[in-house]
Amino acid sequence: MFHLQSGGAMLDFGLNQVTMPNATFDEFLCVAKELGCIGVELRNDLGRPFFDGIGPQEAYSCAKDHGLRILGLSQVYPCNRWTENTATEVRALIEIAEAVGAETISLIPCNDGSGTDEKSRSQDLQTALENCLPFLQDANQVALVEPLGFTRSSLRLKSELVQAVDALGAQDHIKLVHDTFHHALAGEDQLFPKQTGIVHISGVEANIPYDHMQDEHRILVGGGDRLNNITQIQALLDAGYTGAFSFECFAPEVQGLARPARAIRQSIDFISSQLKQKAA
Repeated sequence: MFHLQSGGAMLDFGLNQVTMPNATFDEFLCVAKELGCIGVELRNDLGRPFFDGIGPQEAYSCAKDHGLRILGLSQVYPCNRWTENTATEVRALIEIAEAVGAETISLIPCNDGSGTDEKSRSQDLQTALENCLPFLQDANQVALVEPLGFTRSSLRLKSELVQAVDALGAQDHIKLVHDTFHHALAGEDQLFPKQTGIVHISGVEANIPYDHMQDEHRILVGGGDRLNNITQIQALLDAGYTGAFSFECFAPEVQGLARPARAIRQSIDFISSQLKQKAA
């Protein structure tokens, strides 16, 4: 396994399946193992079923054989437009997570420009969390909610999510995703290491304003990064975060790489060197 010692904290990497959407399930696991990742995040929005259609028990065995944890299953969208269909999707995702030994499920807020006023944001989030919590408690499962930094997002700020979770006393079952891309877009300075279940990392080098950045600009973290990934990672480590840093890159040029392991390794090496310089 790859462990980077930084300022007394251990840095563990994960790999989100969207970074390699064209790889088979086994190919994806092999790359994650080759890179020394501690685990993987698997998705249901890649145009094919979880685990390429094999059963959850077999998928669990495959991951275990590669020495990998299944860090999470993504996703239910939109989680904060609660309906009977949303409830059904959450229960179904929890059931799969239990069967495959996944540590979390992922809930994504509405991102279409609706419900962005303060009253709607608060009420919609509270309704969703209140309805989701009993399912999580019954299954002893953890949901990761990801604030999206886009101006069209109905949940941009981690502080709003933390406030809602605290009000419910749901800290054991609902945690947040710190995404370095969305953190930069939202312009939120505050960190919540104890409430963070996973960190998603990606870089943007395009010479465009933050409010023009979209998922397709998200590449591997390198020397031209404009999101201050290294600063964010170091700040999270310094604040006591001990979870995984998972590569989540949506850019077509990353998703189409013929040799993704080499490119991701270069990004790991870059992050490692930058953090070591900061610690020196």
